[in-house]
Formats: sequence, C-alpha cells, structure tokens
Amino acid sequence: MRIKTFGAAMGLAVAMAVGGVDAAVARPLQTTAVAAETAVPAEAMRQDFADLYATLKLAHYDLYARTSRTDYDRLFADMNAQILAPMSRAEAAAFFQRFMAFGHIAHARVDAASEAYGAYRQAGGRAFPLDVRIRGERFFVALNGSGSTLIAPGDEIVSIDGITAADWFSRAATLMSADTSYMLGTMMEGGFRRLLWSTFGDVAGFDLVLKRGDGPSFAVTVPSLSAADLTAAQAGQPTRLELSWTAREARMLGDGVAYLRPGPTYNVEAQTEATAYDNTAFRAFVDKAFEDFLDAGATDLILDLRDNPGGDNSFSDLLLAWFATRPFRFTSSFTIRVSSQTTASNAARLTAAGNDPTGISASMARAYAGATPGTAIDFPIPLVEPRAGRRFNGRVYALINRRSYSNTVAMAATLQDYGFATLIGEETSDLATTYGAMESFTLPRTGLVVGYPKAFIVRPDGDRDARGVAPDIAVETPILEGLNDPVLEQVVARVKASHNPTRPR
Repeated sequence: MRIKTFGAAMGLAVAMAVGGVDAAVARPLQTTAVAAETAVPAEAMRQDFADLYATLKLAHYDLYARTSRTDYDRLFADMNAQILAPMSRAEAAAFFQRFMAFGHIAHARVDAASEAYGAYRQAGGRAFPLDVRIRGERFFVALNGSGSTLIAPGDEIVSIDGITAADWFSRAATLMSADTSYMLGTMMEGGFRRLLWSTFGDVAGFDLVLKRGDGPSFAVTVPSLSAADLTAAQAGQPTRLELSWTAREARMLGDGVAYLRPGPTYNVEAQTEATAYDNTAFRAFVDKAFEDFLDAGATDLILDLRDNPGGDNSFSDLLLAWFATRPFRFTSSFTIRVSSQTTASNAARLTAAGNDPTGISASMARAYAGATPGTAIDFPIPLVEPRAGRRFNGRVYALINRRSYSNTVAMAATLQDYGFATLIGEETSDLATTYGAMESFTLPRTGLVVGYPKAFIVRPDGDRDARGVAPDIAVETPILEGLNDPVLEQVVARVKASHNPTRPR
C-alpha cells in the first residue's frame, strides 16, 4: 500500500540537504527553476499571508502541536505589521517560510524559499568554503575548501563574522522547518551555506574564530567561492566518503556476511510521479540479491540504510518480507485530518493515475467522501505477510544514521519494533512518529506552494515521542569519514566477531 507521495518523500530529504558539496546545486530531483522576479504588492502579500494562516488552520493535521495558538497568533500579527512594501517572489517565500518554521514541523514548509539560493549558486554565486558537521550546537570543519593551511578537519568553528555557533543555531531555527534540535542540526549541515547567504548575501569572505581540541582559539579569514571553485579547492583535501543516495548494491563480505545497500524505496529511473511508484525493477533487484545470498551460504545480513532518502513502503515491504518472522506494518496508527485542500490534492493525484480504483488515492477518496472536513479519520494499513517459500533466516543488522530519512525511518522502526533486526549506527534525525504524508496548496497571488502534513503516523510499537529511531548498538560517525568507510568497517568486524566469541570485538 502506497502512503507517502514521491514528492513529499524526496522533499524532506532535499530540505534536510543530504550532504554534498552544495546540496541546493548538486542534488538531483530538486526544483531549481525560479519564476520571473516580479514585485508582489504589499496588499497582495497581506492577503496571501492571511490565506496562508487560515488555510493551515483548516488543513494542517495539528498546526499547534509544538507551538501554542497564542504564540502563533502573536507572530502573525507581528509579521503582518511588517508588510509595508512590495516583495520579490524570493523575499515572499522566505517571509512565509519564517512563519512555517515557527511551528517546528519538518513537513510544513515553503520549499521555494531555497530556490533563490539555488539559482544564485548555479549562476556562479560565491558562498562559504567549508563543509561543516554539527554536534549539539557546536560546529566542526568536515572539509576545508578555503585554501588556508591553518584550518584542518575537526577544528571547531567558534564564531563566523562575530556571530557565535549558538546564535547561528538560533537563527537557523527561524528559517528551517524542523521538529527537533537534532533534526535542525542535520539540516544545517547541508544548508549551512544557504544560511550564511541568507544573512550576508554575496560577500567576499568570512572572518572565523576556530579552536583545535583544548588549544587556544585562533582567527582566520576565508574567501567565498563559486561552486566550481569550491570543488576544485576541495580536490586537494583528504578524500572523504560520499555515500550515494541512489545506488543499489548487493555483495558478500566473507565469513557468511552479506551486504545489501537497497537504495531509495522508489524508482530512481522515474521521469514522472506515476512511474516513481513502479517497483518492478526494485523487486527484481531485491529478489536476486537474496537468492544470491542464500546460494552463497549467507548467515548474516548487513542492511545499509545510511544516507537513504526513503520513498514508499510498497518497495520496502518487499525487502522486509524476505526475512520477517511475522506479519508486519510500518505504523500502529495512521490518522488523517480531512479538509477540502487534502481532498482536492488527492483528487488531482487520482486523476493523474488514470482514476485507478485499486490505488491508494482511490482508497483515500472513498474515506474522505464520508468524512466531515475538520475531523480526523483512521486510515487502515493492512498487515504484510512474510515471504512464502525460500527466505532468509539468518541474523539481520540494519545500519542507520542521521541522514536516514522518510520511509527509511519507518523501515528502521519496523525492524526494531518487530524484532526483525538489530539496529547499529546513530539515531535518525527524522522522526519515527511523525506529522507527515504531505499535501500542498497554492497561494493565489504569489503562486507559492505550501506543503503541510495531513496525517499523524505512529511507529509500530505505539511510542508517540518526537524523536528518531535510536540504534540498539551506537557507533559514532566521525567528523571526517575516509574512503575506507570506518563505520561499516566497525560493523563488519562486530558481526564477524559474533561468529567467534574469542575474536576481539
């Protein structure tokens, strides 16, 4: 059964910027086309702003889940009073995104807020030359493209142009839609250049204060660089691991250990949303992988879900069924708030699918037809049966990290809650119980598309805490991961050592 739309699944991964030199420039499937810049009159801005808030109250599953209505009303009044002059479409998008971010829900956002930066970079615009990794509210250099020999990977960034790391973290919270501070930190890792650009614009360079270990702080000035110049500058730096978010890989690692990196749970070759749900090629890949593992005598499986953008459970269910020991489903509760906006969005999707009466959109249309707008309905999710016949009966270890997103998180929660696998790695930043299943509406005057969550999806064990999936065995990800893939090396060593208790772990 298909629940998450392709656009929503990919949208969160893009919004959370899965690493890379410059996520807004380098990642596929992101919208980078920017509408012609025409000034939006102040009165039109005020009308769209009023429509934005009013529609969110009707369509969002729970707009006030993490921010009180009183605080949201106050913010609306304050921001509305600031609309005194025309704005460009980019300025309007950024303005409305500030309002969305206040709710602290990742699936409520205006994605166009990042379009201006993407266009700026593609046109050769300059930006911050360092890649960062964030731990708590502390920033560390992951890769140095500045050309300065004074900076090394692992150095802590104390301040940028006099603004402390903690202050930058607070600023990001007003610009990015994130459920938790951990999620915000993960989003900032890929969106850090855009954050600085949104504050300073096109500048020649940045004044940094850094610190190495317990040593004294030191000052360095670094230049702003175009995407091309940054790539060239980073070429001379230590080579780091770049996990592909589209690759599918299956191989034996020796000692009976199989390795499977399934890639996204959508059709990576799709050219349209309709074909994105065609799981034919994925099914063939997974079936062949497990047949080969069994033929090779595999006793253990490492399922690598790191840096996986997710997608759709109609794909992941095929994979889990190969080793599931009992019927399963990815959620214990899937509740939808019915609204005219959600009904219209679903109707458009149903039409695009040729009004297929057997699809999920048709099922939702039937559910909406008998519901009163504003009410929440339970949408049943059927159990998935384990695979009949030949199957994998060995031990399964699932490797996760902070950049495991969307349906990948639901998959990890299912593996953990049903006891199908041991989870290893670091906690996901995306949530196991979440406000999701995004829909959208368009503001009539600015033409901006607003995404919102129509559903509340609870992980299989019923835990409603707003946190990611925590691993059963924690393995820290280094600030700079070398090509040897140190995390995978640790996991492989642990799994192989479990065959022989006398072997050091």
